[in-house]
Amino acid sequence: MALPFSTLLLLDCETTGLEVGTDALCEIGAVLFSVPHRAVLQQLSFLLPVAANGAEAINGIDAALTQAPQPRPEAAALFRAMLNAADAVVCHNAAFDQAWIERWLAAAGLATTEDQGKPWICTCEGISWAGLRPSPSLAALALAHGIPVWAAHRALTDCIYLAQILERDPQLEEHLAEGLQPRLLVAADLPFSRKDEAKEAGFRWLPEAKQWQRRCTAAQIEALPFPVIQLEPS
Repeated sequence: MALPFSTLLLLDCETTGLEVGTDALCEIGAVLFSVPHRAVLQQLSFLLPVAANGAEAINGIDAALTQAPQPRPEAAALFRAMLNAADAVVCHNAAFDQAWIERWLAAAGLATTEDQGKPWICTCEGISWAGLRPSPSLAALALAHGIPVWAAHRALTDCIYLAQILERDPQLEEHLAEGLQPRLLVAADLPFSRKDEAKEAGFRWLPEAKQWQRRCTAAQIEALPFPVIQLEPS
């Protein structure tokens, strides 16, 4: 299948929390990946200084480590060059990473990926993986492709897992094409007693909205065994 691109930027962010407006980006990991060669071209990770890290128990990044001397400007410049060289960005849970990267680029006065018209592909919600439930974890996806999971939650480690998954994916082009399809945010139109059906279909519980939500393509919505409520315009 012919794709409109040949080079991907595999991306992962580590942050001090989940709120883009109040928490901070503390690490960026990136791998430049060749689709025709199914191989890594270049890889990079670097820390961004933070005063405190409320997510240290999860990502293992000590705030003091982020402030240690390192060639940060050079690393940031290389990341921007890698981003510019890519035709598309691929993440596992792209909605999360995209929000942080776009904010970081805009704060630096740089063109965002939206400004550049660069598409994002989500390997979690945007691709239907055979033999796995919808929206699998990165660890589950790696194990399904015969990749041992030896560490987690550092940015480059997760990018390397993703690169190895793409290297081994026999339907890579088809999956990337599926990932390019537009997705809508929907909520499961189910009573609470049927919550297990929503969970099994890859929906996530949003306590603040009191809804099971997921981003789906039109084909994915049609294939669901229950109705949904569209939460954003087409």
